[in-house]
Amino acid sequence: MPSPQPPRALFAMDPVHLPLLFPPPLMARLHQVAEIDPTLVVRDFADPALADALSRAEVLITGWGCPHLDANVLAAAPRLRTVLHAAGSVRSLIGEALWQGGVTVASAVTGNALPVAEYTLAMILLAGKDAFAQRERFRRTHAHPSTAETAGTGNLGRRVGVVGASRVGRRLLELLRRFDFTVSLYDPYVDAAEAAALGAEPLALEDLLRTSDIVSLHAPDIPETYRMLDRDRLALIKDGGVLINTSRGALVDPVALTDELISGRLSAILDVTEPEPLPAGSPLYALPNVFLTPHIAGSLGNELERLGRIVVAELERLAEGLPPAHEVRHTDLSRVA
Repeated sequence: MPSPQPPRALFAMDPVHLPLLFPPPLMARLHQVAEIDPTLVVRDFADPALADALSRAEVLITGWGCPHLDANVLAAAPRLRTVLHAAGSVRSLIGEALWQGGVTVASAVTGNALPVAEYTLAMILLAGKDAFAQRERFRRTHAHPSTAETAGTGNLGRRVGVVGASRVGRRLLELLRRFDFTVSLYDPYVDAAEAAALGAEPLALEDLLRTSDIVSLHAPDIPETYRMLDRDRLALIKDGGVLINTSRGALVDPVALTDELISGRLSAILDVTEPEPLPAGSPLYALPNVFLTPHIAGSLGNELERLGRIVVAELERLAEGLPPAHEVRHTDLSRVA
């Protein structure tokens, strides 16, 4: 019995990402399960030169820089049955026409969650050691801190509040188990039994903010979470508390947060902001109690290959007649990133 014909696949993303997502050994593995031209990468679905390739494509392998997939794309690619996204969220990528057209969507968001959780864990540990303030002090004084200056420092029993049991939040909770933290969780979709299984005490958001030394945001950017940390809720965080945001800037009122940080009452570790990037005149660039990074918590450099591996594994499942392991369902978009 002849083996089934491998699906015809097509890349759609910014080509700059392709060699990192699919280095040569992984590209060779991809060629074993799909018919694909690595030199053909879609940036514009309306490009007449791509009409023939689109008309034959059964699988789109998308990534950062892929144009929005709408009804016009579906018309140009009538054989399309699967989108494999070699990145994170598909919320802004997949149009209603594809969902209604029965196209199966899978994402490597699980792979992208790991480096975000690792970044967050590193920042929690450094914040607990007061590393950022100690660095600023050491620059000024060139002297070791006194016992009095480090009396409140350390990670033993430090209270960490995790907002959102997303993929990142769950991976972070798993990593935190290895340390002597007291961990709490706010997520309206997680009950007490599940929170306990995740290693956290379930708390209302206000209670979590009041009791945590370090608050880390991992909720999705959806209408219900817009400005979830407004001025009143930021005021609940204890003096000297630390806010970590690796989710989206929209979750926090930027004016209220800036006021809190200028006052020196709170510190913040911000990998995401609103707007992003901040304008050149933002005081957050210069404040000693703010540690800013340019949206680097997610997959970068050699970490991108992890996303490519997930996509190739999904294609291998497709070749075996299996459903994707990381399918994104339309009905889940109302509460996930």
